[in-house]
Amino acid sequence: MLKFIGVVLLVIGAFGAGYYFGQRPVGTLQQTVSDLQQSLKELSRNVLDTTMGIERDLRRREGLVDAKSRLVQAKANVFDRNFGDAAKELAEAVDALEAATKGIKPDESTNVVRDLAGSLREVRLEIAMGKPVPLKKLDELQLRMDQLLNR
Repeated sequence: MLKFIGVVLLVIGAFGAGYYFGQRPVGTLQQTVSDLQQSLKELSRNVLDTTMGIERDLRRREGLVDAKSRLVQAKANVFDRNFGDAAKELAEAVDALEAATKGIKPDESTNVVRDLAGSLREVRLEIAMGKPVPLKKLDELQLRMDQLLNR
């Protein structure tokens, strides 16, 4: 008896589905499927763009953290009057900042990081030439890095 009721319900369901889809033109179903495909494409683009944005931001932050650690080490070397090592640390800080902005479209944040790299290059050049560099200048550069990291 239970099998008979199950078969009758299946037949009624199949008849109802056939009637429902028979009332709708084929073009409407094709349009619905097309709309679903388009919305799926847009969703996947949005997810990809968001993921790439997160990756870019992470790479920029990693470069800033690495450059900041190099700058702090360079400050310690300047304080200890070890100018050769300080210049090397600043060169590595510049390399870290350049690696963080490599391959990224120029925008406001990358331009600020590139300006900071230019300032570090100038300080490194002054140290390499033997000119005295005040620690306050290095403190200002570290403060700029902190501000970029807090964004």
